[in-house]
Amino acid sequence: MPRKTWRAALAAYASPSTLVLLLLGFAAGMPYMLVFSTLSVWLREAGVARETIGYASLIGLAYAFKWVWSPLLDQWRLPLLGGMGRRRSWLLLSQVLVVLGLIGMGFCDPQKHLSWLIALAVLVAFASATQDIAVDAYRLEIADDQRQAALAASYMAGYRVAALLATAGALFFAEWFGSTGFSYLHEAWTGTYVLFGVLMLPAVFTTLVMREPPVPLRTQLSAARYGLMHQLASVFVLIILLVSVPASFTQMFNTDWASVVFGDSTMLDLLLEDRAFLRLILYVLLTWACLSSLGRRGLAPVLTPVNDFIARYRWQALLLLGLIATYRMSDTVMGVMANVFYIDMGFTKDQIASVSKIFGLIMTLVGAGAGGLLIVRFGILPILFIGGAASAATNILFLMLADMGPNVEMLVVTISLDNFSSGLATSAFVAYLSSLTNLKFSATQYALLSSIMLLLPRLIGGYSGVMVEKFGYHDFFLITALLGVPTLILIALHWRQEVGRGKPVPVNNSAAEQP
Repeated sequence: MPRKTWRAALAAYASPSTLVLLLLGFAAGMPYMLVFSTLSVWLREAGVARETIGYASLIGLAYAFKWVWSPLLDQWRLPLLGGMGRRRSWLLLSQVLVVLGLIGMGFCDPQKHLSWLIALAVLVAFASATQDIAVDAYRLEIADDQRQAALAASYMAGYRVAALLATAGALFFAEWFGSTGFSYLHEAWTGTYVLFGVLMLPAVFTTLVMREPPVPLRTQLSAARYGLMHQLASVFVLIILLVSVPASFTQMFNTDWASVVFGDSTMLDLLLEDRAFLRLILYVLLTWACLSSLGRRGLAPVLTPVNDFIARYRWQALLLLGLIATYRMSDTVMGVMANVFYIDMGFTKDQIASVSKIFGLIMTLVGAGAGGLLIVRFGILPILFIGGAASAATNILFLMLADMGPNVEMLVVTISLDNFSSGLATSAFVAYLSSLTNLKFSATQYALLSSIMLLLPRLIGGYSGVMVEKFGYHDFFLITALLGVPTLILIALHWRQEVGRGKPVPVNNSAAEQP
Protein backbone atom coordinates (compact mmCIF):
# COMPACT_ATOMS: atom_id res chain seq x y z
CA MET A 1 0.00 0.00 0.00
CA PRO A 2 1.53 3.37 -0.98
CA ARG A 3 2.18 5.75 1.86
CA LYS A 4 0.38 9.06 1.94
CA THR A 5 1.83 12.46 2.76
CA TRP A 6 1.49 14.05 6.21
CA ARG A 7 -0.81 16.64 4.65
CA ALA A 8 -3.10 13.91 3.36
CA ALA A 9 -2.97 12.23 6.75
CA LEU A 10 -4.00 15.43 8.54
CA ALA A 11 -6.86 15.85 6.05
CA ALA A 12 -8.47 12.74 7.56
CA TYR A 13 -9.50 14.91 10.52
CA ALA A 14 -10.92 17.71 8.39
CA SER A 15 -14.00 15.89 7.06
CA PRO A 16 -17.55 16.48 8.39
CA SER A 17 -17.62 12.81 9.38
CA THR A 18 -15.10 13.56 12.12
CA LEU A 19 -17.48 16.03 13.78
CA VAL A 20 -20.38 13.58 13.40
CA LEU A 21 -18.40 10.83 15.15
CA LEU A 22 -17.37 13.27 17.88
CA LEU A 23 -21.03 14.01 18.68
CA LEU A 24 -22.08 10.38 18.39
CA GLY A 25 -19.21 9.39 20.68
CA PHE A 26 -20.43 11.93 23.22
CA ALA A 27 -23.92 10.41 23.03
CA ALA A 28 -22.48 6.91 23.52
CA GLY A 29 -20.35 7.77 26.56
CA MET A 30 -23.04 9.43 28.68
CA PRO A 31 -25.71 6.75 29.19
CA TYR A 32 -23.17 4.01 29.95
CA MET A 33 -21.86 5.86 32.98
CA LEU A 34 -25.30 7.07 34.08
CA VAL A 35 -26.65 3.51 34.40
CA PHE A 36 -23.46 2.13 35.89
CA SER A 37 -21.09 4.04 38.21
CA THR A 38 -23.14 7.23 38.68
CA LEU A 39 -26.32 5.27 39.34
CA SER A 40 -24.47 3.32 42.07
CA VAL A 41 -23.56 6.57 43.83
CA TRP A 42 -27.16 7.79 43.59
CA LEU A 43 -28.54 4.54 45.00
CA ARG A 44 -26.08 4.50 47.88
CA GLU A 45 -26.77 8.14 48.74
CA ALA A 46 -30.49 7.26 48.82
CA GLY A 47 -29.76 4.50 51.35
CA VAL A 48 -30.14 1.48 49.06
CA ALA A 49 -28.39 -1.65 50.36
CA ARG A 50 -25.00 -2.59 48.94
CA GLU A 51 -26.30 -6.00 47.87
CA THR A 52 -29.03 -4.36 45.80
CA ILE A 53 -26.52 -1.97 44.24
CA GLY A 54 -24.34 -4.94 43.34
CA TYR A 55 -27.25 -6.64 41.60
CA ALA A 56 -28.10 -3.39 39.82
CA SER A 57 -24.60 -3.32 38.32
CA LEU A 58 -25.59 -6.37 36.25
CA ILE A 59 -27.40 -3.87 34.01
CA GLY A 60 -24.00 -3.47 32.34
CA LEU A 61 -24.31 -6.97 30.85
CA ALA A 62 -26.44 -5.42 28.11
CA TYR A 63 -23.23 -4.00 26.62
CA ALA A 64 -21.40 -7.34 26.85
CA PHE A 65 -24.11 -9.22 24.93
CA LYS A 66 -25.13 -6.60 22.40
CA TRP A 67 -23.91 -8.88 19.60
CA VAL A 68 -26.90 -11.14 20.31
CA TRP A 69 -29.43 -8.74 18.79
CA SER A 70 -27.01 -6.94 16.43
CA PRO A 71 -28.28 -8.99 13.40
CA LEU A 72 -31.57 -7.08 13.69
CA LEU A 73 -29.75 -3.87 12.77
CA ASP A 74 -28.28 -5.48 9.66
CA GLN A 75 -31.22 -7.52 8.49
CA TRP A 76 -34.46 -5.74 9.46
CA ARG A 77 -35.60 -2.28 8.46
CA LEU A 78 -37.69 -0.42 11.03
CA PRO A 79 -41.28 0.47 10.07
CA LEU A 80 -42.06 4.20 9.74
CA LEU A 81 -38.48 5.25 10.57
CA GLY A 82 -37.04 2.88 7.96
CA GLY A 83 -37.25 5.55 5.29
CA MET A 84 -34.36 7.35 7.00
CA GLY A 85 -32.05 4.48 6.10
CA ARG A 86 -30.71 1.33 7.72
CA ARG A 87 -28.35 3.09 10.17
CA ARG A 88 -30.01 6.44 10.89
CA SER A 89 -33.38 4.86 11.72
CA TRP A 90 -31.90 2.60 14.42
CA LEU A 91 -29.78 5.47 15.73
CA LEU A 92 -32.78 7.76 16.07
CA LEU A 93 -34.90 5.09 17.80
CA SER A 94 -32.17 4.21 20.29
CA GLN A 95 -31.32 7.85 21.04
CA VAL A 96 -34.97 8.80 21.65
CA LEU A 97 -35.31 5.84 24.03
CA VAL A 98 -32.15 6.94 25.88
CA VAL A 99 -33.49 10.49 26.25
CA LEU A 100 -36.87 9.31 27.53
CA GLY A 101 -35.25 6.70 29.76
CA LEU A 102 -32.83 9.14 31.41
CA ILE A 103 -35.59 11.68 32.05
CA GLY A 104 -37.83 8.93 33.40
CA MET A 105 -35.05 7.72 35.71
CA GLY A 106 -34.72 11.21 37.10
CA PHE A 107 -38.34 11.24 38.26
CA CYS A 108 -38.06 7.85 40.03
CA ASP A 109 -37.02 8.15 43.66
CA PRO A 110 -35.08 4.97 44.62
CA GLN A 111 -36.50 5.26 48.13
CA LYS A 112 -40.04 4.89 46.74
CA HIS A 113 -39.85 3.58 43.17
CA LEU A 114 -36.67 1.49 43.03
CA SER A 115 -38.19 -1.14 40.73
CA TRP A 116 -39.25 1.48 38.19
CA LEU A 117 -35.84 3.14 38.37
CA ILE A 118 -34.05 -0.17 37.67
CA ALA A 119 -36.49 -1.01 34.86
CA LEU A 120 -35.84 2.34 33.17
CA ALA A 121 -32.08 1.88 33.66
CA VAL A 122 -32.34 -1.47 31.87
CA LEU A 123 -34.22 0.26 29.03
CA VAL A 124 -31.49 2.91 28.80
CA ALA A 125 -28.76 0.25 28.83
CA PHE A 126 -30.31 -1.76 26.00
CA ALA A 127 -31.06 1.39 23.98
CA SER A 128 -27.53 2.68 24.58
CA ALA A 129 -25.98 -0.68 23.56
CA THR A 130 -28.12 -0.61 20.41
CA GLN A 131 -26.89 2.91 19.71
CA ASP A 132 -23.31 1.62 20.03
CA ILE A 133 -24.02 -1.10 17.46
CA ALA A 134 -25.52 1.43 15.04
CA VAL A 135 -22.70 3.94 15.51
CA ASP A 136 -20.03 1.30 14.86
CA ALA A 137 -21.85 0.14 11.73
CA TYR A 138 -22.30 3.74 10.55
CA ARG A 139 -18.58 4.47 11.08
CA LEU A 140 -17.58 1.37 9.12
CA GLU A 141 -19.73 2.34 6.16
CA ILE A 142 -18.87 6.03 5.73
CA ALA A 143 -15.11 5.75 5.19
CA ASP A 144 -12.41 3.41 3.92
CA ASP A 145 -10.15 1.45 6.25
CA GLN A 146 -7.34 4.02 6.36
CA ARG A 147 -9.68 6.71 7.72
CA GLN A 148 -11.23 4.44 10.34
CA ALA A 149 -8.56 5.24 12.94
CA ALA A 150 -9.16 8.98 12.58
CA LEU A 151 -12.90 8.47 12.98
CA ALA A 152 -12.27 6.18 15.96
CA ALA A 153 -10.07 8.85 17.56
CA SER A 154 -12.82 11.44 17.12
CA TYR A 155 -15.39 9.01 18.54
CA MET A 156 -13.10 8.24 21.48
CA ALA A 157 -12.63 11.94 22.23
CA GLY A 158 -16.38 12.50 22.46
CA TYR A 159 -16.86 9.30 24.47
CA ARG A 160 -14.16 10.11 27.04
CA VAL A 161 -15.37 13.68 27.55
CA ALA A 162 -18.95 12.45 28.01
CA ALA A 163 -17.82 9.72 30.41
CA LEU A 164 -15.98 12.29 32.54
CA LEU A 165 -18.99 14.61 32.47
CA ALA A 166 -21.40 11.78 33.37
CA THR A 167 -19.31 10.69 36.36
CA ALA A 168 -17.49 13.57 38.04
CA GLY A 169 -19.76 16.14 36.37
CA ALA A 170 -22.96 14.36 37.40
CA LEU A 171 -21.82 14.20 41.03
CA PHE A 172 -20.98 17.90 40.92
CA PHE A 173 -24.41 18.80 39.50
CA ALA A 174 -26.22 16.62 42.04
CA GLU A 175 -24.40 18.28 44.90
CA TRP A 176 -24.85 21.73 43.40
CA PHE A 177 -28.60 21.06 43.13
CA GLY A 178 -28.68 20.21 46.84
CA SER A 179 -28.09 16.47 47.35
CA THR A 180 -25.07 15.47 49.44
CA GLY A 181 -23.91 12.42 51.33
CA PHE A 182 -25.28 14.02 54.49
CA SER A 183 -28.57 15.28 53.08
CA TYR A 184 -30.17 13.29 50.27
CA LEU A 185 -32.49 15.25 47.98
CA HIS A 186 -34.27 13.42 45.19
CA GLU A 187 -35.07 16.61 43.27
CA ALA A 188 -31.34 17.24 42.85
CA TRP A 189 -30.88 13.90 41.09
CA THR A 190 -34.01 14.58 39.05
CA GLY A 191 -32.45 17.79 37.77
CA THR A 192 -29.17 16.00 37.06
CA TYR A 193 -30.66 13.18 34.99
CA VAL A 194 -33.06 15.48 33.14
CA LEU A 195 -30.06 17.69 32.29
CA PHE A 196 -28.17 14.74 30.83
CA GLY A 197 -31.26 13.68 28.92
CA VAL A 198 -31.31 17.14 27.33
CA LEU A 199 -27.58 16.85 26.56
CA MET A 200 -28.45 13.90 24.30
CA LEU A 201 -30.45 16.17 21.99
CA PRO A 202 -27.43 17.38 19.91
CA ALA A 203 -26.80 13.76 18.96
CA VAL A 204 -30.48 13.34 17.99
CA PHE A 205 -30.21 16.45 15.80
CA THR A 206 -26.99 15.08 14.28
CA THR A 207 -28.76 11.85 13.36
CA LEU A 208 -31.56 13.80 11.69
CA VAL A 209 -29.26 15.92 9.51
CA MET A 210 -26.41 13.56 8.67
CA ARG A 211 -26.50 11.47 5.52
CA GLU A 212 -27.09 7.73 5.40
CA PRO A 213 -23.91 5.78 4.53
CA PRO A 214 -23.63 5.19 0.77
CA VAL A 215 -23.89 1.40 0.95
CA PRO A 216 -25.30 -0.04 -2.32
CA LEU A 217 -28.91 -1.20 -2.04
CA ARG A 218 -27.91 -4.61 -3.39
CA THR A 219 -25.54 -5.04 -0.45
CA GLN A 220 -28.28 -4.15 2.03
CA LEU A 221 -30.87 -6.42 0.43
CA SER A 222 -28.45 -9.36 0.30
CA ALA A 223 -28.09 -9.14 4.08
CA ALA A 224 -31.83 -8.94 4.73
CA ARG A 225 -32.65 -12.61 4.17
CA TYR A 226 -34.76 -13.28 7.25
CA GLY A 227 -38.06 -11.94 8.51
CA LEU A 228 -38.52 -10.19 11.83
CA MET A 229 -40.11 -13.15 13.60
CA HIS A 230 -37.33 -15.46 12.47
CA GLN A 231 -34.72 -13.03 13.73
CA LEU A 232 -36.46 -12.55 17.08
CA ALA A 233 -36.74 -16.31 17.43
CA SER A 234 -33.04 -16.60 16.65
CA VAL A 235 -32.21 -14.08 19.38
CA PHE A 236 -34.43 -15.99 21.82
CA VAL A 237 -32.73 -19.31 20.97
CA LEU A 238 -29.30 -17.76 21.40
CA ILE A 239 -30.22 -16.35 24.82
CA ILE A 240 -31.50 -19.79 25.87
CA LEU A 241 -28.22 -21.34 24.74
CA LEU A 242 -26.15 -18.75 26.57
CA VAL A 243 -27.99 -19.61 29.78
CA SER A 244 -28.66 -23.33 29.44
CA VAL A 245 -25.35 -24.61 28.06
CA PRO A 246 -23.10 -23.20 30.85
CA ALA A 247 -25.76 -24.13 33.42
CA SER A 248 -25.80 -27.70 32.08
CA PHE A 249 -22.07 -28.06 32.63
CA THR A 250 -22.42 -26.61 36.14
CA GLN A 251 -25.18 -29.05 37.09
CA MET A 252 -23.26 -31.91 35.50
CA PHE A 253 -20.31 -31.08 37.77
CA ASN A 254 -22.56 -30.89 40.85
CA THR A 255 -24.34 -34.19 40.15
CA ASP A 256 -23.28 -37.07 42.40
CA TRP A 257 -21.96 -39.34 39.64
CA ALA A 258 -19.50 -41.01 42.01
CA SER A 259 -22.30 -42.72 43.95
CA VAL A 260 -23.51 -44.36 40.73
CA VAL A 261 -20.02 -45.40 39.64
CA PHE A 262 -19.26 -47.05 43.00
CA GLY A 263 -22.68 -48.72 43.22
CA ASP A 264 -24.00 -46.74 46.16
CA SER A 265 -27.01 -45.56 44.15
CA THR A 266 -28.68 -45.96 40.77
CA MET A 267 -29.68 -43.58 38.01
CA LEU A 268 -33.23 -43.79 39.32
CA ASP A 269 -31.98 -42.61 42.73
CA LEU A 270 -30.30 -39.63 41.05
CA LEU A 271 -33.52 -38.83 39.23
CA LEU A 272 -35.56 -38.95 42.44
CA GLU A 273 -33.13 -37.40 44.91
CA ASP A 274 -30.39 -35.39 43.19
CA ARG A 275 -31.62 -31.88 42.36
CA ALA A 276 -28.52 -31.09 40.31
CA PHE A 277 -29.28 -34.06 38.05
CA LEU A 278 -32.87 -32.89 37.64
CA ARG A 279 -31.67 -29.40 36.71
CA LEU A 280 -29.24 -30.93 34.22
CA ILE A 281 -32.08 -32.80 32.51
CA LEU A 282 -34.20 -29.65 32.49
CA TYR A 283 -31.50 -27.51 30.85
CA VAL A 284 -30.70 -30.17 28.26
CA LEU A 285 -34.38 -30.61 27.36
CA LEU A 286 -34.88 -26.86 27.21
CA THR A 287 -31.97 -26.47 24.81
CA TRP A 288 -33.12 -29.38 22.63
CA ALA A 289 -36.74 -28.20 22.53
CA CYS A 290 -35.80 -24.66 21.61
CA LEU A 291 -33.48 -25.72 18.80
CA SER A 292 -35.89 -28.34 17.50
CA SER A 293 -38.77 -25.88 17.33
CA LEU A 294 -36.86 -23.69 14.90
CA GLY A 295 -35.04 -26.39 12.97
CA ARG A 296 -31.61 -26.10 11.45
CA ARG A 297 -32.24 -22.54 10.24
CA GLY A 298 -33.06 -21.29 13.73
CA LEU A 299 -29.74 -19.52 14.33
CA ALA A 300 -29.15 -18.57 10.70
CA PRO A 301 -29.51 -14.79 11.21
CA VAL A 302 -26.63 -14.92 13.71
CA LEU A 303 -24.58 -17.68 12.09
CA THR A 304 -24.69 -16.27 8.55
CA PRO A 305 -22.34 -13.34 9.39
CA VAL A 306 -20.03 -15.79 11.18
CA ASN A 307 -20.01 -18.15 8.20
CA ASP A 308 -19.26 -15.20 5.92
CA PHE A 309 -16.20 -14.28 7.99
CA ILE A 310 -14.87 -17.87 7.92
CA ALA A 311 -15.59 -18.25 4.20
CA ARG A 312 -13.65 -15.08 3.36
CA TYR A 313 -10.56 -15.80 5.48
CA ARG A 314 -10.65 -19.64 5.63
CA TRP A 315 -7.83 -21.08 7.76
CA GLN A 316 -6.41 -17.59 8.29
CA ALA A 317 -9.51 -16.83 10.38
CA LEU A 318 -7.89 -18.75 13.26
CA LEU A 319 -4.85 -16.47 13.17
CA LEU A 320 -7.04 -13.36 12.99
CA LEU A 321 -9.26 -14.49 15.87
CA GLY A 322 -6.18 -15.31 17.96
CA LEU A 323 -4.80 -11.83 17.29
CA ILE A 324 -8.12 -10.21 18.18
CA ALA A 325 -8.54 -12.24 21.37
CA THR A 326 -5.09 -11.37 22.71
CA TYR A 327 -4.42 -7.82 21.47
CA ARG A 328 -5.71 -5.97 24.56
CA MET A 329 -4.75 -8.68 27.05
CA SER A 330 -1.65 -7.00 28.46
CA ASP A 331 -3.19 -3.65 29.42
CA THR A 332 -6.65 -5.03 30.26
CA VAL A 333 -5.35 -7.57 32.79
CA MET A 334 -3.06 -4.95 34.31
CA GLY A 335 -5.81 -2.33 34.38
CA VAL A 336 -7.98 -4.42 36.71
CA MET A 337 -5.48 -3.88 39.55
CA ALA A 338 -4.30 -0.38 38.60
CA ASN A 339 -6.38 1.62 41.11
CA VAL A 340 -5.75 -0.95 43.84
CA PHE A 341 -2.04 -0.64 43.11
CA TYR A 342 -2.14 3.16 43.47
CA ILE A 343 -3.81 2.87 46.86
CA ASP A 344 -1.42 0.15 48.03
CA MET A 345 1.54 2.30 47.01
CA GLY A 346 0.34 5.09 49.29
CA PHE A 347 -0.95 7.64 46.77
CA THR A 348 -3.85 9.78 47.99
CA LYS A 349 -7.24 9.73 46.31
CA ASP A 350 -6.76 13.34 45.17
CA GLN A 351 -3.44 12.44 43.52
CA ILE A 352 -4.95 9.42 41.80
CA ALA A 353 -8.02 11.34 40.61
CA SER A 354 -6.14 14.39 39.36
CA VAL A 355 -3.41 12.46 37.55
CA SER A 356 -5.64 9.76 36.06
CA LYS A 357 -8.47 12.11 35.08
CA ILE A 358 -6.40 15.01 33.75
CA PHE A 359 -3.22 13.45 32.38
CA GLY A 360 -4.93 10.16 31.60
CA LEU A 361 -7.73 11.75 29.57
CA ILE A 362 -5.45 14.16 27.70
CA MET A 363 -2.86 11.52 26.82
CA THR A 364 -5.50 9.00 25.74
CA LEU A 365 -6.96 11.52 23.30
CA VAL A 366 -3.49 12.53 22.08
CA GLY A 367 -2.58 8.87 21.58
CA ALA A 368 -5.80 8.15 19.71
CA GLY A 369 -5.29 11.20 17.50
CA ALA A 370 -1.70 10.21 16.77
CA GLY A 371 -2.85 6.70 15.91
CA GLY A 372 -5.35 8.00 13.37
CA LEU A 373 -2.72 10.23 11.80
CA LEU A 374 -0.03 7.54 11.63
CA ILE A 375 -2.35 4.93 10.14
CA VAL A 376 -3.30 7.20 7.24
CA ARG A 377 0.42 7.89 6.74
CA PHE A 378 1.91 4.38 7.15
CA GLY A 379 -0.97 1.86 7.10
CA ILE A 380 -2.75 -0.27 9.69
CA LEU A 381 -0.43 -3.19 10.47
CA PRO A 382 2.73 -1.18 11.33
CA ILE A 383 0.82 1.00 13.82
CA LEU A 384 -1.07 -2.03 15.13
CA PHE A 385 2.29 -3.63 15.96
CA ILE A 386 3.65 -0.45 17.55
CA GLY A 387 0.47 0.00 19.61
CA GLY A 388 0.61 -3.58 20.88
CA ALA A 389 4.30 -3.29 21.75
CA ALA A 390 3.81 0.05 23.52
CA SER A 391 0.84 -1.22 25.56
CA ALA A 392 2.91 -4.14 26.82
CA ALA A 393 6.09 -2.12 27.35
CA THR A 394 4.42 0.55 29.48
CA ASN A 395 3.63 -2.14 32.07
CA ILE A 396 7.36 -2.10 32.81
CA LEU A 397 6.85 1.50 33.99
CA PHE A 398 4.38 0.21 36.58
CA LEU A 399 7.00 -2.34 37.62
CA MET A 400 9.50 0.50 38.14
CA LEU A 401 6.89 2.51 40.06
CA ALA A 402 6.25 -0.48 42.32
CA ASP A 403 9.97 -0.52 43.19
CA MET A 404 10.16 3.27 43.72
CA GLY A 405 7.14 3.70 45.98
CA PRO A 406 4.73 6.69 45.99
CA ASN A 407 6.69 8.95 43.61
CA VAL A 408 4.21 11.45 42.13
CA GLU A 409 6.47 12.43 39.23
CA MET A 410 6.87 8.81 38.21
CA LEU A 411 3.11 8.34 38.58
CA VAL A 412 2.51 11.18 36.11
CA VAL A 413 5.01 9.71 33.62
CA THR A 414 3.60 6.19 33.99
CA ILE A 415 -0.07 7.15 33.60
CA SER A 416 0.68 9.56 30.76
CA LEU A 417 2.63 7.06 28.67
CA ASP A 418 0.29 4.20 29.53
CA ASN A 419 -2.77 6.17 28.41
CA PHE A 420 -0.99 7.46 25.30
CA SER A 421 -0.13 3.89 24.26
CA SER A 422 -3.67 2.78 25.09
CA GLY A 423 -5.16 5.49 22.85
CA LEU A 424 -2.74 4.64 20.05
CA ALA A 425 -3.45 0.90 20.32
CA THR A 426 -7.20 1.43 20.49
CA SER A 427 -7.39 3.56 17.35
CA ALA A 428 -5.17 1.09 15.48
CA PHE A 429 -7.22 -1.86 16.66
CA VAL A 430 -10.54 -0.24 15.69
CA ALA A 431 -9.17 0.39 12.21
CA TYR A 432 -7.99 -3.22 12.04
CA LEU A 433 -11.34 -4.67 13.13
CA SER A 434 -13.06 -2.38 10.65
CA SER A 435 -10.91 -3.76 7.82
CA LEU A 436 -12.07 -7.31 8.61
CA THR A 437 -15.82 -6.70 8.43
CA ASN A 438 -18.15 -7.16 5.48
CA LEU A 439 -20.52 -4.25 4.88
CA LYS A 440 -23.37 -6.72 4.42
CA PHE A 441 -23.07 -7.62 8.10
CA SER A 442 -21.07 -4.68 9.50
CA ALA A 443 -23.15 -4.32 12.69
CA THR A 444 -23.10 -8.04 13.51
CA GLN A 445 -19.50 -8.82 12.62
CA TYR A 446 -18.03 -5.79 14.38
CA ALA A 447 -20.09 -6.47 17.51
CA LEU A 448 -18.90 -10.09 17.53
CA LEU A 449 -15.25 -9.23 16.94
CA SER A 450 -15.21 -6.49 19.58
CA SER A 451 -16.79 -8.92 22.07
CA ILE A 452 -14.09 -11.51 21.33
CA MET A 453 -11.53 -8.78 21.95
CA LEU A 454 -12.54 -8.47 25.62
CA LEU A 455 -13.51 -12.07 26.41
CA LEU A 456 -10.11 -13.63 27.17
CA PRO A 457 -8.58 -10.52 28.78
CA ARG A 458 -11.60 -10.16 31.09
CA LEU A 459 -11.45 -13.85 32.07
CA ILE A 460 -7.74 -13.68 32.87
CA GLY A 461 -8.23 -10.28 34.52
CA GLY A 462 -10.55 -11.96 36.99
CA TYR A 463 -7.49 -13.73 38.43
CA SER A 464 -5.34 -10.59 38.57
CA GLY A 465 -5.89 -10.22 42.32
CA VAL A 466 -4.79 -13.83 42.87
CA MET A 467 -1.68 -13.16 40.77
CA VAL A 468 -0.77 -10.09 42.83
CA GLU A 469 -1.24 -12.01 46.09
CA LYS A 470 0.97 -14.84 44.86
CA PHE A 471 3.72 -13.00 42.99
CA GLY A 472 3.59 -9.39 44.22
CA TYR A 473 3.22 -6.26 42.10
CA HIS A 474 6.74 -6.40 40.61
CA ASP A 475 6.30 -9.86 39.06
CA PHE A 476 2.63 -9.19 38.25
CA PHE A 477 3.51 -6.25 36.01
CA LEU A 478 6.30 -8.28 34.41
CA ILE A 479 3.84 -11.10 33.64
CA THR A 480 1.30 -8.69 32.14
CA ALA A 481 4.02 -7.19 29.95
CA LEU A 482 4.94 -10.67 28.69
CA LEU A 483 1.27 -11.33 27.88
CA GLY A 484 1.73 -8.93 24.98
CA VAL A 485 4.39 -11.07 23.28
CA PRO A 486 2.02 -13.66 21.66
CA THR A 487 0.05 -10.83 20.08
CA LEU A 488 3.18 -9.31 18.55
CA ILE A 489 4.12 -12.71 17.10
CA LEU A 490 0.65 -13.08 15.54
CA ILE A 491 0.79 -9.56 14.08
CA ALA A 492 4.25 -10.28 12.64
CA LEU A 493 2.98 -13.51 11.04
CA HIS A 494 -0.06 -11.75 9.60
CA TRP A 495 2.08 -8.86 8.36
CA ARG A 496 4.51 -11.27 6.69
CA GLN A 497 1.66 -13.04 4.91
CA GLU A 498 0.25 -9.80 3.57
CA VAL A 499 3.66 -8.58 2.40
CA GLY A 500 4.27 -11.94 0.74
CA ARG A 501 1.01 -11.62 -1.15
CA GLY A 502 1.88 -8.08 -2.17
CA LYS A 503 -1.46 -6.68 -1.02
CA PRO A 504 -2.94 -4.98 2.07
CA VAL A 505 -5.27 -6.56 4.59
CA PRO A 506 -8.61 -7.47 2.90
CA VAL A 507 -10.93 -4.51 3.19
CA ASN A 508 -14.60 -4.34 3.94
CA ASN A 509 -15.48 -2.31 0.87
CA SER A 510 -14.29 -4.88 -1.63
CA ALA A 511 -15.86 -7.70 0.31
CA ALA A 512 -19.16 -5.92 0.41
CA GLU A 513 -19.52 -5.80 -3.34
CA GLN A 514 -19.34 -9.56 -3.74
CA PRO A 515 -22.72 -11.04 -4.73
